[in-house]
Amino acid sequence: MMLRIRSRDGLERITIDSPNITVSQLKSAIQSQLNIPVPNQTLSTNQNLLLSKSPRDLSLFTDMSNPSTPLSSLRLSHGSIVFLIYDGERRVSGPPTPFSPAGSFGRKMTMDDLIAKQMRVSRQESPHCDSVSFDRDCANAFQRYVNETLAFAVKRGGFMYGTVAEDGRVEADFIYEPPQQGTEESLLFFRDPEEEKRVEAIALGLGMRRVGFIFTQTVSQDKKDYTMSNREVIQAAEFHAESGLKEWVTAVVKLEVNEEMGGAADVHFEAFQMSDVCVRLFKEGWFESEIKDEDDPKLSKMKKDVVVGVKDTKEVDNDFFLVVVKILDHQGPLSSTFPIENRNTQVTMRALKNHLDRTKSLPFVKRISDFHLLLVLARVLDLAADVPALTECVQTQTAVPEGYQILIESMASAA
Repeated sequence: MMLRIRSRDGLERITIDSPNITVSQLKSAIQSQLNIPVPNQTLSTNQNLLLSKSPRDLSLFTDMSNPSTPLSSLRLSHGSIVFLIYDGERRVSGPPTPFSPAGSFGRKMTMDDLIAKQMRVSRQESPHCDSVSFDRDCANAFQRYVNETLAFAVKRGGFMYGTVAEDGRVEADFIYEPPQQGTEESLLFFRDPEEEKRVEAIALGLGMRRVGFIFTQTVSQDKKDYTMSNREVIQAAEFHAESGLKEWVTAVVKLEVNEEMGGAADVHFEAFQMSDVCVRLFKEGWFESEIKDEDDPKLSKMKKDVVVGVKDTKEVDNDFFLVVVKILDHQGPLSSTFPIENRNTQVTMRALKNHLDRTKSLPFVKRISDFHLLLVLARVLDLAADVPALTECVQTQTAVPEGYQILIESMASAA
């Protein structure tokens, strides 16, 4: 069976034959597996042992002072923690680095030593981004679809694109919705590398970049006691880690039903950053990705123990991973009136013709200042030459060369 030994070095594990061995036999196992001589060891099931400063303090912990006491009488079983304090130097397996004693009891450790021994999970007080501001049109186009068409019955998501200011302010100016399938509890993206190349080329030409992940929660989730579910935490951490952007934002859109107001419902936006430790845990493979139906959705399971407060656990409350971000709104440079990709109906050149007909009174550059329209054009235009030329016109709001106007209008007319 396995016992966990916590000393000032951190948390370590040893293997013993059974809970019927004695304290003396346990000390021998610690000597052989952790390289701490038996005469130097003081053991207890009381964590206050680690606060001892003198031999007199140590003498107060007597529960494991009798070498003949069987572990079973101390209610120690597989996975139990025994607290250890020891005198002298110690060598551990691996690189031959000696430990230095810190006085008569215990020894010094660097912060790197501590981090190598354990993973601590605590709340992160401040986000890396000052705020996130949503373009009103793109946010409205997203929420209106999930509200009026999907009725918040299944999940929907997308990637936010925009800019990041030097002071950490994030502005989201358009949302790209990848091919996807949503259910009441989960959201699966079918990533299309070719389409994402076109999206990135348009964003680059507009002076923008991918800045965040946005998704909706369903009506059924509104009845559950969590801010984000374990599935949502893993997905958000994955996209945050993929981005490499410290200001990356995760936005949640939900329908909140107010029972006191006769069941009236309001669409509500919330924004977070996944904490640094959450992203690190994902990158290093700590999250248990196999989630069962009976698992509590407000807890994220770990593959091995982490330290939350003073407790070793494999289950972490998802709220520990969330850092709240202030939400603002603005009117960005793009419209969001063109049909949006990868929804219920396929976007064709007929949509381009209808859009151009509807916007005849506007300057041509205004008529094409819509990300979703540019994405349709990028399917047939050259990404290396045509897309940069058109997006530069949109970014600077300068006249579109006549050749491009004719080309775009002829594509629409051929529909």
